[in-house]
Formats: sequence, structure tokens, C-alpha cells
Amino acid sequence: MSDQEFTVRRTDDEWREQLAPDQYAVLRQHGTEPRGSSPLNVEKRAGTFVCAGCGQPLFDSGTKYESGTGWPSFYAPVDGSVATSLDESHGMRRVEAHCSRCGGHLGHVFDDGPKPTGLRYCMNGTSMKFRPGWPEDPARDAIPDR
Repeated sequence: MSDQEFTVRRTDDEWREQLAPDQYAVLRQHGTEPRGSSPLNVEKRAGTFVCAGCGQPLFDSGTKYESGTGWPSFYAPVDGSVATSLDESHGMRRVEAHCSRCGGHLGHVFDDGPKPTGLRYCMNGTSMKFRPGWPEDPARDAIPDR
């Protein structure tokens, strides 16, 4: 991931200023939130899950499902919003998911998800924000850059 160019770039100090400590630990340091700790795990309203770092739409609520893992899970991202790379940390070989716009760590992708993709995007809730009714509600403002 480090050799990729992202359209949203900030210094480490700027990221620390913008993000809450738990968001910084996950998005910028590849951390993992505790299982079952995110309120987004039980979010059921229509809307869009966006990157907490840059506001890019990542997942439509229609692709969210209950995986039983304790983290928000989706079977497909918004086209072009999530990039992947190989993660060989902690003695494992996994596929890391990160925001294609700012490079923020979101979670991991596994091949045990439901149809139609068979994929499970297992995301850290702290790496996202939820925008209810967006973009379905035309009265909502566009998602800000920050």
C-alpha cells in the first residue's frame, strides 16, 4: 500500500488532529477495534457507510449483512472505493482493505461471504461513518471532504 498514490494526503500530524485516537489507530496504524465494539455493527437504516478519514462513500447499506463476526460486514463496496493489498502481518496471510482515496486501513476481505460476490468485507466500524439516507435522499448535502 505504501507505494500507491492517494488523492487525499495529509501529514501524520494532520491525521492526528483530524481523527479521534481510536480512528487514528485503525486508519493510519492498521489497528483493529475490539470485536462487537462498534455501533455500526448493528446499524440497519438505509444509507451509506463512508470513510472516517476522507468522507469517500465505501459501502451502500444494501450490501451490509450480519456475519456473526462482531464487525460490520458487507459483500461488495461502492465501485472503485476500496482497494486491496496483501497483509502478511501477525503470521497470517490476508487481504487488507483500504480506502482508495486516502489509503486508510478499513479491515480485511475474506472469501466466505454470501452471494452474489462470495466475499466478506470485514470492516472496523471506527474507520467509517454512517450517513443515513444518503445518497437516496436528494435533500442531503454532499459528503464533505473531511
